Amino acid sequence: MNRSRIVIAGTNSGAGKTTVTLGLMAAFKRRNLQVQGFKVGPDYIDPSYHAAVTGRSSRNLDTWMMSKDVVREVFHRGSEGADISVIEGVMGMYDGKVPLSNTGSTAEVSQLLQAPVLLVVNAESMARSAAAVVLGFQQLDPSVNIAGVIVNQVGSKGHFELVKAAIEQMCGVPTVGYLTRQSPIQIPERHLGLIPALERGEMTGLFDALADAIEATVDVEQILQIAGQAESWTSPEPVLFVGRKREPEVTLAVARDEAFNFYYPENLELLEWYGARLVEFKPLHGEVVPDGADGVYIGGGFPEEFADELSRFDAVRMSLRRAVQDGMPVFAECGGFMYLTDTLTDRQGETYQMAGLIPACVAMQSKRAALGYREITACQDSLLLCAGERARGHEFHYSTATYAQPDDWPYAYEAVGLRGTKLEGYAKRNLLAGYTHLHFASNPRMVERFIAACRLYKENQTQPSHG
Repeated sequence: MNRSRIVIAGTNSGAGKTTVTLGLMAAFKRRNLQVQGFKVGPDYIDPSYHAAVTGRSSRNLDTWMMSKDVVREVFHRGSEGADISVIEGVMGMYDGKVPLSNTGSTAEVSQLLQAPVLLVVNAESMARSAAAVVLGFQQLDPSVNIAGVIVNQVGSKGHFELVKAAIEQMCGVPTVGYLTRQSPIQIPERHLGLIPALERGEMTGLFDALADAIEATVDVEQILQIAGQAESWTSPEPVLFVGRKREPEVTLAVARDEAFNFYYPENLELLEWYGARLVEFKPLHGEVVPDGADGVYIGGGFPEEFADELSRFDAVRMSLRRAVQDGMPVFAECGGFMYLTDTLTDRQGETYQMAGLIPACVAMQSKRAALGYREITACQDSLLLCAGERARGHEFHYSTATYAQPDDWPYAYEAVGLRGTKLEGYAKRNLLAGYTHLHFASNPRMVERFIAACRLYKENQTQPSHG
């Protein structure tokens, strides 16, 4: 099975892999190719860019949140029908969970997918030394297939020729092009507020400019050839989407608009696989919980960017309160959690009323409050997990929450991250919310429980009342 694919790796964070990735995607699209994006690691923001360029949902390939078999399955499902898959790496190529192995790194994912790697090297103020950098990357793990190099931040075409000659002499891999440091093309700082701009189509000019820059100085056809020379792909045995897809038996309302749009595609697809019919609604556009819904899922996003608008839609907030009071299962994460609290104070210090389902106040701050992987253990039985059960996810936010009754707080999880252990989230009867973005592939029983809770709610709603 031919699955043309290439990994865009960097020597370090900031080497330019996102610029190269988006530019190549846009250049491939100009050739009328179906392009599928993937991102190594848990990040939502780069995949949002990928989707805006390619018109296809980008998917995360994360060997910490999911098993290696699941990573292969996610790639297989995602690349179906694509002419080429472009896999953007994370950090430096060998950077992952620990410094002593490739675990969780771009290098590990490239090996899992038997995908050729295009290494992006920042060659500012270097000539022959760039060859030493590439040689070191080749020799650290010779089983990683570095099949080409793109040089970034060169001063001129002449500078590039010097670097190219050195790399090709010493490393035996083609140097397929360059970007100059004079290039005015810069990806805007990936602040969360940019995603709504993507949603509105405001980045099209940027993508066109990136494609122009790539086509001017990079051999796009050679990169297509390298991607096409990837080893033949063997269809993996499914471990996540096993058996046959179930007929829809419950209706799950999913909040999706400019304010709430962070969902791992597999989370939604697993819910459908296990029997949920997904119906989207837009809280930011004044859309209430849909009639006939048996559950609600509110993902992450940017309620802080739209706090004023969200606070004005009383009907939306009332519909959520009514749903929870009626016993409808409601799961919210990060931005969704923030929206369900009493108030949200934005970066300008303005405070807005939120849904009022969680007795807490959220305030934005200029410094990042949390970033990193989380392994969570359920503190109590909840909508998704039984007490003591574990799942994995990721946390990334600039806000902090102040609880109304911290000593009597119904914590959902004990979360373990790089900086230690903390109690997190809110679990009370049919409501579960927290800052951690959970990946359902880390514990698919969460999906079955969510569906079962929706089914029970539906059955209770259809019971004839006595009296």
